[in-house]
Amino acid sequence: MCNIMLYEMQPFTTFMNVESTRSYIDNLYSSDPDKCLTSIICIKNSVIGSNRQKQSVIAQGIVPRLLQLLEDRNAKIAVRVEAAVTVGSLAKGTNEHIEILINSGTIQILLNILEENEPRLIDACLCCLRTLAQYDTATSQNRFDVKRLQKLLTFAGPGESLQRQSCVASILGAACKTPVEQNELCSMGAPSLLAALLSVQNSSVRIPVLSCLASMSWNNPTVATVIVHTAYKDVKVPHYLASLIGRDRPVEMQLEAAKCLTNLHRAGAIHSQEPIIIYRTLPCLVRLCLIEHPEPHRASAANTLAYLTEVDSELQQIAAISNQLVSALVHLLNCKSVAAKQAAFRAFASLAANDEDIRKRIIDTKCLMDSVLEGLNDENQSVRHAAVRCLHSLSRSVQQLRTTFQDHSVWRPLMALLTGDPSTELLTAASSALCNLLLEFSPAKEPMLQQGVVKILVDLTGKAEPSLRLNGVWALMNLAFQAEQRVKSQILTALGTDQIFRLLADSDTRVLMKTLGLLRNLVSPRTHTDTMMSLHGPQVMQGVVLVLEGPHSPEVKEQALCILGNIADGEKAREHIMSNEDVLKKLIDYMTHPARCLQEASVFCINNLARLGEPGSLERQTRLKDMGVTSILQQLLSTSDTVLYNRVKTALTQFTDV
Repeated sequence: MCNIMLYEMQPFTTFMNVESTRSYIDNLYSSDPDKCLTSIICIKNSVIGSNRQKQSVIAQGIVPRLLQLLEDRNAKIAVRVEAAVTVGSLAKGTNEHIEILINSGTIQILLNILEENEPRLIDACLCCLRTLAQYDTATSQNRFDVKRLQKLLTFAGPGESLQRQSCVASILGAACKTPVEQNELCSMGAPSLLAALLSVQNSSVRIPVLSCLASMSWNNPTVATVIVHTAYKDVKVPHYLASLIGRDRPVEMQLEAAKCLTNLHRAGAIHSQEPIIIYRTLPCLVRLCLIEHPEPHRASAANTLAYLTEVDSELQQIAAISNQLVSALVHLLNCKSVAAKQAAFRAFASLAANDEDIRKRIIDTKCLMDSVLEGLNDENQSVRHAAVRCLHSLSRSVQQLRTTFQDHSVWRPLMALLTGDPSTELLTAASSALCNLLLEFSPAKEPMLQQGVVKILVDLTGKAEPSLRLNGVWALMNLAFQAEQRVKSQILTALGTDQIFRLLADSDTRVLMKTLGLLRNLVSPRTHTDTMMSLHGPQVMQGVVLVLEGPHSPEVKEQALCILGNIADGEKAREHIMSNEDVLKKLIDYMTHPARCLQEASVFCINNLARLGEPGSLERQTRLKDMGVTSILQQLLSTSDTVLYNRVKTALTQFTDV
């Protein structure tokens, strides 16, 4: 018989200890509880701290036996406890080891045991669950139902041990993957329990509690509001968080408290102008990004800072005040870890989202653009995605598009991403950046045209994801703006009539609006109108009518009328309107439409059709008069809207005898 203490003091260090000592494996299946217990302890000691030994144990098919013993209520408690501890040790191995445990039903077995009344066994199972819960897909594949969540909460009350409180907070934090779990926890009173645990003077409890609160409030306004108004002994959660974010607290605690406050703010429960955000949370995150802190902490701070400042221009400006922040983030880009690079790019993307001065400061930082280009080519997709987001924010600068971006030819790696096999998320980010690179003043347009960007964009318009269709059409619209006629013809030919009609019938209004914007750019300015309509007139008119007859908002139909206004500006192109009785009637009907924008757009079109001094103007004026246009214009002179009044007055001056 093995001396148990000997194996606890001298763990196995080679495969031979498990593989060659067959008796201990055999004893695991023994009906003698003492032999079984001894075997489990030997196995437990062998796998502690060694992934090689874990792999050996798992490969020999021991996991099912351990789980069988664990859930056997007739087995000795000591056997079940040691089985739970051994499974917990295996759960600290590689992702492959964890997946095997999860796929074997370990989580459900552990949750079932929590219904029992054995304190030692429950403690071991909670520790094991905590370890498994940290794996990314663990709780999403084994979602806790309401009963499970309620039971877990009972192990975290004020009278429970610190270990149990810490375990439960960690498990619940990992379980909050969707609004369903967030709302369930909230309805069961979790905010009150967690608020009470914030008062516990122990970091091993407070830190997972903070993480749990951050998970519960992420992107959930209802739960976030409840948390902000929850108090323990008359102290509300935000006040606890304000004290836990101070410099005197452990850095991990500061980070989690800042993350929690950030999530509460982004969910709308705390305003960006509140002192706890401007004077506590933001400075804390900026400070923790600086070089003197360990790299993992800096990466975590940069990630949270990116989320905090992502949509608020004032917070972006305040954060950028620190001269050390930009250099600290550049330093993070030079770190080897994926997390550091990703966090730095995300932070830059947020800081540069709105302010031109901040963009210039970032771009002018030594080696920054080189780092962005390296990020676009990084082997890790998460880094590439973060680099593209950063590039997208920086590309909003007109000056940089003309200078720095051209000097570094950033379009090349961006095109490479689009023509590779990227994820939908990466493709969306890359195509968003591409939209800016194709603006009229960007020098990158011509080389991108030569490299086949039109086909790439047309392909995007046929994607199933609305965001990709939107970006494809948006980029084509930018490309068509004040473009040469050859480029416009290339776009229309590549798109084809059928695809244009599909886009005009798109269920996403944003896609429809950008498609109308594209058509408008294709038929303007006036010097291009006649040529484009001579080549594609029937298709364009059919598309416009399709929109005007559809169940669309006035804002959408206004864009269709603006296209008609551009067509009416063409010397020959306007005949596409004048020869179409149905379109003329629609124009006249919109002159008296309740929506002011439609009145203005239709009058603008009438003005172009009737313009004096152009070939055929008298005939067009006569026809429009016969259809009652001048009478309607006279009536519209009584409008109180200045823009409409001026357009009506200008239109009336085109008619010679009015």
